[in-house]
Amino acid sequence: MSATAVKAPPAAPSPQPTRDQADARIGLRGHIRHTGALVRRNLLWIKQDAESMFDAVLMPIIFTLLFVYVFGGSVGQALGGGRDEYIQYVIPGLMAMMGMNMAMGVGTGFNQDFQTGVMDRFRSLPIGRSSVMLAKIVVELLRMLIATTILLVVALIIGFSVESVLGLLAAVGLAMVFGIALMWIFLTMGVVMKSAQAIQGMGFLVLMPLQFGSSIFAPTQSMPGWLQAFTDYNPLSSLADAARGLMNGGQPVAHDVWVTLGWSVALTLVMAPIAIHKFRTKT
Repeated sequence: MSATAVKAPPAAPSPQPTRDQADARIGLRGHIRHTGALVRRNLLWIKQDAESMFDAVLMPIIFTLLFVYVFGGSVGQALGGGRDEYIQYVIPGLMAMMGMNMAMGVGTGFNQDFQTGVMDRFRSLPIGRSSVMLAKIVVELLRMLIATTILLVVALIIGFSVESVLGLLAAVGLAMVFGIALMWIFLTMGVVMKSAQAIQGMGFLVLMPLQFGSSIFAPTQSMPGWLQAFTDYNPLSSLADAARGLMNGGQPVAHDVWVTLGWSVALTLVMAPIAIHKFRTKT
């Protein structure tokens, strides 16, 4: 009697790795390479859609000329000088404001990628999801640097003077650090909110009180007591005052620099994990 071969049971299919496991298998070099590729993709998109740079190019020019020539005379007199005195006061404040306004762009752009199906394409590619967020931040930092450069060029043309070049670079770096912290807030909004218009509306509701309830545009001594208390804890006031001290000299800056860095670290530690978690959940 011939022996009958016994067939082994079919092997169970190996479980497919989850997205988080796939991300974990991508090394640091891979994440850097993916981030670079996505930065290039975002820059090419900006090149094709030049109108997306209008805010970075035109906003510094409009805000500088508007505040200097509309409010410069009256506020400059309150500062003990004139328009020239106000130029030295407001330009560092506007530089602090640029980071906040540019940070909102990362949230609207992120949301548009969800709405247009770009994120569905990324989901099908073997790339780290953190690279998608990091690329957005890098590109927005480049836009912020362009806006700050244009602001300073216009300021120098109308009479702004810089006492310390190293102080100027330190002020720009401080504004960039604070801008990155704000980007995590808007990245979270870009994931959880339904439309770019909703992000812009909510962003302006938050940004306007922070900007005008600070020392960006005018000294706070003449404000009501309750508003002065708000400006004392407003990180934009600390950033603007630190930038003035670094660029113009004549005032201590250590306290304002540490307060700005403290706000930046706190916002990043709180909002970055939330943004990453919401992004992973949605993708």
